[in-house]
Amino acid sequence: MKTTSGTNSKRPLTAMQQAFLDALFSTAANGDARTAMDIAGYSKATQVSLCVESMKEEVVNLTHAYLASTGPLAAVAMRGVITDPTALGNRDRLAAAREILDRTGIVKTERVQVQTDAGGLFIMPPKKLDNNNDDTPQED
Repeated sequence: MKTTSGTNSKRPLTAMQQAFLDALFSTAANGDARTAMDIAGYSKATQVSLCVESMKEEVVNLTHAYLASTGPLAAVAMRGVITDPTALGNRDRLAAAREILDRTGIVKTERVQVQTDAGGLFIMPPKKLDNNNDDTPQED
């Protein structure tokens, strides 16, 4: 058994589980869990949902890493829209790039500017003195 490579999980995985994770994002499986299971040597009778559920944390971590590695492609696609704004499919290209960047944590920065014409002076009411008349403020 070995621990998952490329994930934050430290739990031991069987060789078959590791082979499944390695195959899942390969060009052979291309993200298809059933194909990755076949490559890893799982039985055809093994349900995909059971396999994926047993490695849910590892699959999510690898998916996040995969999207992060696709982030530069998304940024380049957005730049491509700027350099060739009339190209066919730009709207879809931009939408896909935005989704990938949002999911990897690179989001559009929004700034809020607050302006007021009122002065900056705020007058507080006087503090109450206690009944002993010793100029010691009384707490409410």
